[in-house]
Amino acid sequence: MTRILGLSGSLRRNSFNTGLLRAATEGAPDGVEIDARTIRGVPLYDADLEAEGTPQPVLDLRAALDRADGLLMVTPEYNNSVPGVFKNAIDWMSSGDGAALFRDKPVALIGASPGGFGTILSQNAWLPVLRTLGTRPWFDGRMMVSKASGLFDDEGRLTDDRTAERLAAFVGGFAAWISAGH
Repeated sequence: MTRILGLSGSLRRNSFNTGLLRAATEGAPDGVEIDARTIRGVPLYDADLEAEGTPQPVLDLRAALDRADGLLMVTPEYNNSVPGVFKNAIDWMSSGDGAALFRDKPVALIGASPGGFGTILSQNAWLPVLRTLGTRPWFDGRMMVSKASGLFDDEGRLTDDRTAERLAAFVGGFAAWISAGH
C-alpha cells in the first residue's frame, strides 16, 4: 500500500483544488491510499505562538505527513504565485522538528484554476520552497487544470471525465515512482 498525504491549499469550502483532491482520492488506483486534508484551522505563523506550543491542527498535519510515503500538494494560484495561506501551513509544518518530515519526502504538485494557464506559475513558485525543505519532487508528471469553472459543479465536485482520467493516471504515476524508491 502506498500512502499519500493529499493537501489542498485552499480554504474555500467548495474550492476547485479541494474538489480536485477529492477526485484524486476517489480515483486512486488499487494499492494507493490518499489521506485528503485541508489547511483549515492552521493559524498564521507566529514564533510567539509557537513558543507556547505547536497548534493542534499543525501537529495533526505533521502526523499525517509522517505516516505518508509521499505528499501531493494541490495548489491554487493567487496573483501568479503560491497562496499565502498554503505557504503559511507549510511553514508551520516545517518549523522546528517538522523540518525532518520533509527531508527526502516524494512530492507532487497539481492544481486547478479558473484561468487559462492552470496553476503553472504557482507550481513553479513552489520549487524553491521544496528544494529548501529537501524534498524529492516528482517531475515526470505535470497536471494543471485550467478553466476549472467548467469542470466542477457548484459544490466543487469534478464533473469532467477526461480530467478525472488524467488525474488517475497522474496519481498512479506518482505512486509508482514512490514505490520504485525514487
